[in-house]
Amino acid sequence: MEHTTFTVKGMKCEHCEARVEQALKNTDGVAAAKADHAKCTVEVDYDPAAVTPTDILDRIEDCGYEASL
Repeated sequence: MEHTTFTVKGMKCEHCEARVEQALKNTDGVAAAKADHAKCTVEVDYDPAAVTPTDILDRIEDCGYEASL
């Protein structure tokens, strides 16, 4: 299991956090996701054999936010 913190621009509230967290938790290989709009981050625990950081970035961007490592 890997743990990575991604930078996420555009989250403004708890609803934004929940949207990102839910999208990631519904991604195969992601065990946990915790977003923080105040810090502009999301911490993700994932199985690198099942999902890549690029896949995670894509899922965040699919929610409408700009993301980077």
